[in-house]
Amino acid sequence: MLSATRAAPRRLQGSLSRLAHKRSAALFSTSSAQHVAPKPRLDVDPQLDVFLQDIDLSTKDLRKRSSHTYKELQIVPEDSVETAYSLDLQEWSPLQIHDEPVAFMKREPSKSPAAIFGSNQIGAVVLPQELMNAIGSLISDSEKAQLHTDAKRLFLSSDEKSGEGEWDTTYDTTYRNRQQAARHAARDGTAFATVALPAHFSAITAVFHHAKQRLGPSWDVDQILDWGAATGSGLWASVYAFRQPGKELQDVASSSSIRSYTGIDKREGLTTIGRRIVNKISNEATSVKWQKSYQANNKLPKEDAPKTISLSAFTLTTLPSPVAQKAMVEEMWASGAHTIVLIDHDTPEGFKAIAHAREHLLELSKLEITDPEYIAASELTGCHVLAPCPHDRPCPLLHSGGAPLVCGVSQRLQRPEFVQKTKHSGVGHEDIHYSYVVIRRGFRPDSPKTTVGRVGGVGRRVLEQEQSRAVKELALHAEDQPSVTASPSELDELDSELTSGTSSLFDLELQEKLRTEAYYWPRLVFPALKKNGHIILDVCANEGKIMRMTIPKSQGKQPYYDARKSSWGDIFPHEPKNPPQERYQPKTSKKGVVPTGDDIGKRKELHRRRERATYENLADNLRENKKLSKKDFARIRGDKVWHDLS
Repeated sequence: MLSATRAAPRRLQGSLSRLAHKRSAALFSTSSAQHVAPKPRLDVDPQLDVFLQDIDLSTKDLRKRSSHTYKELQIVPEDSVETAYSLDLQEWSPLQIHDEPVAFMKREPSKSPAAIFGSNQIGAVVLPQELMNAIGSLISDSEKAQLHTDAKRLFLSSDEKSGEGEWDTTYDTTYRNRQQAARHAARDGTAFATVALPAHFSAITAVFHHAKQRLGPSWDVDQILDWGAATGSGLWASVYAFRQPGKELQDVASSSSIRSYTGIDKREGLTTIGRRIVNKISNEATSVKWQKSYQANNKLPKEDAPKTISLSAFTLTTLPSPVAQKAMVEEMWASGAHTIVLIDHDTPEGFKAIAHAREHLLELSKLEITDPEYIAASELTGCHVLAPCPHDRPCPLLHSGGAPLVCGVSQRLQRPEFVQKTKHSGVGHEDIHYSYVVIRRGFRPDSPKTTVGRVGGVGRRVLEQEQSRAVKELALHAEDQPSVTASPSELDELDSELTSGTSSLFDLELQEKLRTEAYYWPRLVFPALKKNGHIILDVCANEGKIMRMTIPKSQGKQPYYDARKSSWGDIFPHEPKNPPQERYQPKTSKKGVVPTGDDIGKRKELHRRRERATYENLADNLRENKKLSKKDFARIRGDKVWHDLS
């Protein structure tokens, strides 16, 4: 009985398929032979008729597909074909950074060329493959658990070692005796190479990028003098930053313009690891040597000085006293290098060391200007601050007179795999904060009287709309009046207005003008405050003061857009609509709290804010009140009433 009931639907399905087949066959027969009379319509159930119509439509679709014929490909002469590549070239334009094509843009950037020049910062820094392979082989020769323990001991904050500690790259380890130094030197050097070297590499690379942007492609560097070389972070950053255009990360060592590198450091444990890393990479183009102190024969001849950089990265704060810091700065100046780069941590101590070194170098240059013997022997006198300061006056943040402030920037590093394993972290990036100064021998260029590159895509579209609107207004006329059209002189005036201040981003002449103007552009020392209808910028101005600039919408779409897209550390090219306001830093109170007011860099996180009323805070307060007993609550309430009565 059960098998019969199961077979019944199958028989019904078979009969339906036969009916559909007969119907489709009848349709095919009527279409093929039109002289035959059509057969009478089958009398079927209405629901079944709908089902058969669906099958009929599907068969028609199949017949259409089967009857479709494809045309054969035709051979067309090559001259008459416009390839997709040629079409792309008409629509796209290459973006070049340092004469190296790196990307394509579909249209003109919205920011002005001057704002792009002022905010030309690199993204996440990636270590060269050669360096990562060398450090990886160094780690493979060491014990992994011991390496992680040494890294925590050296670079993890001591007050948070029990939990998620904060990693730092400050290295100030001292040993009790020579035996302890011999036991731990190699281990500490390996930990330094796996934690601090990548972070220092990214910061030095970013500073070199800023210097190259300000000096242009004509700046040629082939020699590096590195004070506090450690494991060679300055070596690899200079080799990477001054490599030939178009070379990949795998060919950094053999494609760099650096021909000589001298590392000066007394810490034998770090320099030993630096030598081992260099030996693992075949680099015959660069001569590398290490020494414990600066020597008299390191003084550069006059012809090599313009192509040499005196570098000190994260070394000033490791010296025992300010006297030692001052002596090292004097050695860097005495080397004769035309460019001096000083970098340290973004801490109050690190910033003070950089600011005092900056002032000392400017004082040394003034002494040379007044020395007639030096003027007769040298062709280049004086010096100026290339970056980040737009002036050579005393630092306004260092001499603010109030609470100590720090002038620093940050750079992101794409963490290599060995850094993630050493720190036991799955985060693929980290940010290093640093303070720096770049000193260049010679006087600061004079301020130019031109303002070029102030109009970008946003401003150009606004000018085009104004031009089209002006032409339409000139063409309007009444029916009883003669036609009025724009004269050639008026159209030329509109075209000149449209193109004034606008230039191509890839114009070399424009880049040179922007470099000269950038010496006097203010630099953002804090992130921009984006308000409704205006942008507030706290900048270090060329007057040697911290000024607050306000860029409203009414100033124009292009300045407002550039101000809104500006970042911490950028140099801003537009003048404010209203005169900027000077900022002062008030002195701290007896309790060490900075009073609120018009202080420098006023931000929400710098001051105590009133706690916002939320449901979570209300629930927490109710929960805490419930914990109090009735007696305690009555006592608190009574004390309050007694205090009010008194």
